[in-house]
Amino acid sequence: MYHTYLTILVPSIISAVITYIATKFVSSYFFEAGIVAEDHNKEKPIILPSSGGIAVAFGLIAGILTYTFGGSFIYKPILDIEKLLATALSIVLIAFVGFLDDLNVRQKRVRATGMMDRKKGLKQWQKPLLTVLGAFPLMAINAGVTYVHIPIIGVFDFGIFYPLIIIPLAVIFVSNAFNLLGGFDGLQTGMGLVASFGMLVYSILYGTNIGILLSALLFSSLLIFYPFNMYRAKIIPGDSFTYGVGASLVAIMIMGNAESFGVIIFIPWIIEFFLHARKKFDVTDVGIRQKDGTFKAPYGKKIYSLTHLIMNIRPMKEYEVTAYLVALEAIFLVLAFLLKFAGLL
Repeated sequence: MYHTYLTILVPSIISAVITYIATKFVSSYFFEAGIVAEDHNKEKPIILPSSGGIAVAFGLIAGILTYTFGGSFIYKPILDIEKLLATALSIVLIAFVGFLDDLNVRQKRVRATGMMDRKKGLKQWQKPLLTVLGAFPLMAINAGVTYVHIPIIGVFDFGIFYPLIIIPLAVIFVSNAFNLLGGFDGLQTGMGLVASFGMLVYSILYGTNIGILLSALLFSSLLIFYPFNMYRAKIIPGDSFTYGVGASLVAIMIMGNAESFGVIIFIPWIIEFFLHARKKFDVTDVGIRQKDGTFKAPYGKKIYSLTHLIMNIRPMKEYEVTAYLVALEAIFLVLAFLLKFAGLL
């Protein structure tokens, strides 16, 4: 037990340190390189460096490589190195797709995802097509187990359909759905922190050692990145963040045998997917800023995002919208554990 948690703690520390260094670097480098995004929620639009998810991806990969290095030269690895490297490749591929989306920045504003913005990004159909590349490493090693506990139905064996169909569908959906909910400082990072913490606790109590390592690395990286992205953000996470974190979460679910638990904590993003689908994904989550700093929903009483639902409760300031949605994710996390304790997951 001591050996197991020590070899998880050290990579987590390395992951946190590398995330901090990488975030400081990409903040200045990306700004100078023109990889930027507009923060529409302030008194005047602010240009900030974007694609901070690259720093988080660096931290995650550094943590995985730290474990594999130790397993090769210092100790006998408990975890399957092949699975770890396949997971690392999957995260890199999907984060790179997000980075491609972040790169398409225009000098003048153009219409994109329901609003005028400098970022044009990839076309909607290109995103799921490209993210399927990230599923190939997990499919190739036949990741996870084919037995999945489905509430009410019970344990079901998907057999060969699990690696060939379930995994690619899960990777495409989770990475793309996680990308849908955002637009406010600290929102994506805060909800990701809650989800990764939940996966870490679940993995320690019920999951696998590889699930513990991956969720610990993700949590430590997000914990370091959060201060850079909280209210009055210094850097925009970008699609490299949302796609990369989404890929990490789905990898934890698969590798940690936590699919049923993961579905419950992912419900806010599932809801967001169907809300966006009502407007054919041409939706902005950002509200209309008022003189007092509060925000009104951009489509009035029509709800195409969870952010619209929150802003329809009452006019809210930016950090309040974020707080409500992070709290919502925490509620679903508690619900998932209650269902697990009750034997329903």
